[in-house]
Amino acid sequence: MTEAPTDIPSIPAATLVVFRETHAEPPHLLLVERAKAMAFAGGALVFPGGRVDPGDHSLAALLDHPDDDPDDDTAARVAAIRETIEEAGLPIGLSPMPSPTMFERLRASLHAGTAFAEALADAGASLDLDALTYFARWRPAHAHARIFDTRFYLARLPADAPEPRVDATENVRLFWATAADVLADADAGRATIIFPTRRNLERLAQFADFEGAVADARAHAVRTVTPWTETRDGIEQLCIPDDLGYPVTSEPMSDAVRG
Repeated sequence: MTEAPTDIPSIPAATLVVFRETHAEPPHLLLVERAKAMAFAGGALVFPGGRVDPGDHSLAALLDHPDDDPDDDTAARVAAIRETIEEAGLPIGLSPMPSPTMFERLRASLHAGTAFAEALADAGASLDLDALTYFARWRPAHAHARIFDTRFYLARLPADAPEPRVDATENVRLFWATAADVLADADAGRATIIFPTRRNLERLAQFADFEGAVADARAHAVRTVTPWTETRDGIEQLCIPDDLGYPVTSEPMSDAVRG
């Protein structure tokens, strides 16, 4: 077994798994396709998200949130909401819901570099951080790669939310699909998903609805997942712990796609 190094600097990040529930099949999840030119996960399908910016910490410090802690969970929730607005045009975690005109103004302000706190105030909105459920935390440790320490959150699509629209900068398209369908596309070579996304899609594919995913999240303590390599039956595998709710906990290194 090769232990992953833990002293490599990492970049705090947050991502949001948005559920759109249907009556006929498992819930649809929002995926975005990264531009091929991006240094991290170029051409891959991922959930909306990105790095936690200094402004996210500044806004988090102003919020009286009961779950605020020295582990920076509040700043990560702020970042997940902000990135989903910027990348997908979805008003997740906003209260009250801005009018369509005000929301478009808020998104345009963020794209223009306006601080999130200022853009929210202009839209007459505040953040509902409890709309997000903490699901997982991944921190790979590849000595040769940029390392993101990423928190995954779950959220339900509001009933009156607009249709998502790609930002056409870091990402080139977005779409709704079941977790099982995305995995099938990847297995058929029609899509690329990196190792953490694949493992989380496999876990999410177990749930028939948003409530099931939330219940599973609450049933498993969130520990930081740092994959390691281990030879099993003569095959080098990329592995994760087996007690965090993931139905698949290893993959041959020859098959694993890393960011």
